[in-house]
Amino acid sequence: MTDVRITHEIDAAPVAATLTEHEGRWVLGIERRLRHPRERVWRMLTQPDQLARWSPVVPDRPLDSLGPAMARENPEDAPVDATVLVCDPPVELVHRWGDQVLRWTLAEEPAGTLLTLEQTFDDQEYAAALGAGWHICLATLAANEGGPDQPERVVGDLAYDYGWEKLRDGYGEALNP
Repeated sequence: MTDVRITHEIDAAPVAATLTEHEGRWVLGIERRLRHPRERVWRMLTQPDQLARWSPVVPDRPLDSLGPAMARENPEDAPVDATVLVCDPPVELVHRWGDQVLRWTLAEEPAGTLLTLEQTFDDQEYAAALGAGWHICLATLAANEGGPDQPERVVGDLAYDYGWEKLRDGYGEALNP
């Protein structure tokens, strides 16, 4: 059963991203306007208990300082490198996700925060799938208002219930016109 709060946020955000090549790797760029204040979004990006509410990256320590970290999508998964490379609270966070790199930047806006994600990876073929996955994850973040009744994190097969395939196709068209 899908959560209407997440579905609403999925539908509210456009299927829009950029894909560029940089030094032999691909960089997927996605922006999302959030009504949450920047300090709250920063906590949602750095604190394991908050990341576990919306993100596939759940680290073994807060991502609020430079240095080694490991992350898992699910408790039974093998850990992957999540080393923090740049940490400038509450403006920029750069960390590994296995062999990929995630750069998060936060800009204050009158109605909340502009979150920009740049994901660096090797195989261009995965760009649309990554875009679709982040679209759903960021919709879950947007729907997360704090408090006890939070939407369930959408990872793995659950993403199909939220239209992952349609989103993947949309990102494929957007990134490969």
